[in-house]
Parts: sequence; C-alpha cells; structure tokens
Amino acid sequence: MRPPLSLPRARALLAAAAGLLVLAAACGGGGRTDDGSSPGGSLLPEDRLALPELDAERFQLLLAELRGAPVVVNIWASWCEPCRDEGPHLAALAREYEGRVQFVGVDIRDDLAGARAFIEEMDWPYPSISDPDEEIKSSLGYLGQPVTILYDASGAKTFDWEGAIGEDQLRGEIERVL
Repeated sequence: MRPPLSLPRARALLAAAAGLLVLAAACGGGGRTDDGSSPGGSLLPEDRLALPELDAERFQLLLAELRGAPVVVNIWASWCEPCRDEGPHLAALAREYEGRVQFVGVDIRDDLAGARAFIEEMDWPYPSISDPDEEIKSSLGYLGQPVTILYDASGAKTFDWEGAIGEDQLRGEIERVL
C-alpha cells in the first residue's frame, strides 16, 4: 500500500491535471461541429458556406452571442430577384465595415447547393445560416424577402427594411449605430 500524498504534492498534481485539461481544450477548440457551429458553443459558423440550420430560439442565442458590436442580419434566398439586386451592396459593406460590424445572412427555403452557389456568386465574406421553413423570419414578424435588420451593439433593433436595400441607405444606418 502506498502512503497518502502530502498536501503540497496533492495540490501540485491537481494543478498539473487542471493544466492538462486546459491544454486539451485549447488544442481541440479550433474545429467545427457537423452543423458548422464551433464546439466551444458559438453558433456563428466560421465557414461562410457552412449554412448550419438554426431554429428561432437558437437564432436568438446567436444574436445574444454577437452583442458588443452592431449586427446586420439579411434574410435572403437564392431564387429571390431583389436579393440578387442587393447582394453586391451587402458584400461591399461587409468588407467596408469588417471588424466593426458583424453581417449574418439567413437563407430561407433553399437547397444547400443553390444557397452556396449564390453566396459564392455574391462573394459574401460573411456567414449565413439556414432557415428552411422560414421559422426565424416568421418569428421576427416578416412575410417577404429580402429583409435587412440592424441591431446596435447592445442588441437592440435600430432599423429594418423589407425589400432590396440600397448601399448608401444601409451605410447611413450603420454609421448611426457606430
């Protein structure tokens, strides 16, 4: 039988074990889960083409996660002609405000291949999530698409627009919340 550990030795072993757990978590934290979200709990996909499916409740959790910076949410579909009209403006503004404003797309009623092709065609640098049954859109109270919503850094909705939004109009609204 081994003699019991001394208190200093037991503390040292516990500290070493805790350090190994932190190291293991850090080494494994860079990947993504099958739905495109991060294993650390983030709902925002790193891959702009991942298109994880979120329900209305998880979308609200995503918005809460993004508090601290303004957020532009754009509800779109690859088959929507006004979405195609505003797509290049969204790409330009996302690049212009990169690091200061988070853009998030909400793709509705699309197949993944069509949605991914649309994102690539529009050259959007930001991620989108999938809302195949329009649950998110409906929970926010909108009927048509596209819809653009701006939240300030505290998470309060400051602006929304139904239909294709112009680049200068959205830039002006963004400037008001920065």
